[in-house]
Amino acid sequence: MKPYLVAIAGGSGSGKTTIVNRVKAMIPNMDVLVFNGDHYYQDLSHLSAERRAMMNFDHPDSIDNRLLIEHIQKLMNGESIERPTYDFSTHSRLSTTETLHPAKFILFDSIFALYHPEIRELCSMRFFVDVGNDLRFIRRLTRDIKERGRSVDNVVDQYLTTVRPMYVKYVDPTKRYADMVIYWEHDNQQTIETIAGLFEHVHQKGNGRIVN
Repeated sequence: MKPYLVAIAGGSGSGKTTIVNRVKAMIPNMDVLVFNGDHYYQDLSHLSAERRAMMNFDHPDSIDNRLLIEHIQKLMNGESIERPTYDFSTHSRLSTTETLHPAKFILFDSIFALYHPEIRELCSMRFFVDVGNDLRFIRRLTRDIKERGRSVDNVVDQYLTTVRPMYVKYVDPTKRYADMVIYWEHDNQQTIETIAGLFEHVHQKGNGRIVN
């Protein structure tokens, strides 16, 4: 039986990764693979550090879409993959990869999780995490300074020039493809329990889409 591919889309800082990790923790006895699309950014190691920092990382073409779709299709066909590892501090891929094996549930976390028709058609369920621009910016600012070594000026400039306009143009419109829109302005345990409950239902039934 093919895996259940569950897409979790939404803007940067919306809380996608938090939701994915919380849901996974709620179903510890299930076969779950968390698949983060952030590792599929194009490798820019051939460019100077200055040129890399100037690139638009919020356009769909900033992702190695061919490899991403190929890897998702392989996982859905029961094949293992060598997932690239991306270093956000240098905007380049590391030489190391991570071996990922298919699982019954694949939780695909990416701002563009609902962008590609080829991926949407494989999904058993599609979520969109919807959070206001101000809160997403604050979350992104905190994360990029603490985890990715960015300066305040760098984060603000990137948000104004690419993050927000690309979200409006490419990410927010994919909300219409979602089976369920999640509002994550505040921590919401009930939402996590609802999603985990859907997985429990499928786990017991053993077939069909999570949402019809």
